[in-house]
Amino acid sequence: MRTYYSGKRQLKEDAAGFLFISPWLIGFLAFAIIPMGMSFYFSFTRYNLFTPPVFDGLENFKRMITDPLFWKTLQVTFVYAFFSVSLRLIFAFFLASLFKRASWMTKVYTTAYYIPSLVGASVAIAVLWRRIFMSDGLINIVLQAVGINSTISWIGNPETALGVIVVLAIWQFGSSMLIFLAGLRQIPKTYYEAASIDGAGWLNQFFRITLPQMTPIIFFNLIMQLINGFTAFSQAFIISGGTGDPQYNTLFYALYVYMRAFRGTPDMGYASALAWVLVLIIAVFTIIIFKTQDRWVHYES
Repeated sequence: MRTYYSGKRQLKEDAAGFLFISPWLIGFLAFAIIPMGMSFYFSFTRYNLFTPPVFDGLENFKRMITDPLFWKTLQVTFVYAFFSVSLRLIFAFFLASLFKRASWMTKVYTTAYYIPSLVGASVAIAVLWRRIFMSDGLINIVLQAVGINSTISWIGNPETALGVIVVLAIWQFGSSMLIFLAGLRQIPKTYYEAASIDGAGWLNQFFRITLPQMTPIIFFNLIMQLINGFTAFSQAFIISGGTGDPQYNTLFYALYVYMRAFRGTPDMGYASALAWVLVLIIAVFTIIIFKTQDRWVHYES
């Protein structure tokens, strides 16, 4: 009898738990799982949103091989992801190292540096960034004030347009910095005290203590920022006017998917195929990083 009542009570508790999380479950099912399944099906069809989808096998994926914009978007996205992720993590780690010692001023500085991460992806900031780097923007005004006669449009120049968006991404390093800062403060001070007694300098302590102890945090930040880098959209959409210009040098992969899906004659089937190729690319890089973590990530166990 006791087993029966305990089992019945467990069922009631499980039912109550599912009831409380049902809003999230319904939202996850309706706005994540079902759309992903539909997108996967559409990737094998010809579908323009106005007529029923027609199954087309692997034709959408074959089109990518001969699509010059597909290869251009891959190039742009890879360059952006490499520079934005690496430089953002370097700046975040550097500033976290400076703010490791807790004080009231540290709280002020960390808050100030974290604010760009809160507002950096917003439409207003992207519009402001676009205005700053125009031919008559703030950057050229400052350069002219120090004697450099610069009148170029940084967002209209094919050689500098992508760099403008990379700088915007680096400016949003606040969240990574806070994660690094939390990790740095968890390293036992006794490690540094013992190293100092043995005569190790700060550089030796950094490479022998700080860096190995921080590799799990670096690993986590690398995965998260890599995903963000490959899926970047809003900055390029606003700064380039949604076209990827100049000369498609700011045509990010996610922006190209959007253009194929909703610009001109919608091609939702091809856009869905592009989206799943992006999922595959992110999965491959994530798996590679996970597979290589034994070589460079240090765990206490």
